[in-house]
Amino acid sequence: MRRPLIAIGILLVAMPGAVLAQSKGKGIRLWNLTTETISSFQLSPSGKTEWGPNQTLNDKDKEVDHDERLRITGVEPGRYDARVGYPSSRQCIVRDIEIKADTVFSIADKDLKDCTK
Repeated sequence: MRRPLIAIGILLVAMPGAVLAQSKGKGIRLWNLTTETISSFQLSPSGKTEWGPNQTLNDKDKEVDHDERLRITGVEPGRYDARVGYPSSRQCIVRDIEIKADTVFSIADKDLKDCTK
């Protein structure tokens, strides 16, 4: 009778640590490998034009410099298109980005399509 109670006690003590370890992930992050500073970054489910909020507002200076990483919030893992804006008013689309939980995804100049000024 004592052994099951001890096992339950150990499990209850260990569970909060396991939950805390799971919540310490770094989240989803964008790595800007384009040659320019990004001033706007929005995501939409792949193939749609339902653009979400400007993720650059998550950054201290509201822009993402070349080689800088940006925390992406409010997005579940999946496939997305991105609308990328630059201070020069140029906007480009990046299609079919695979976003995974607690990982970094990058965009580079070669990924930019359908750019307009």
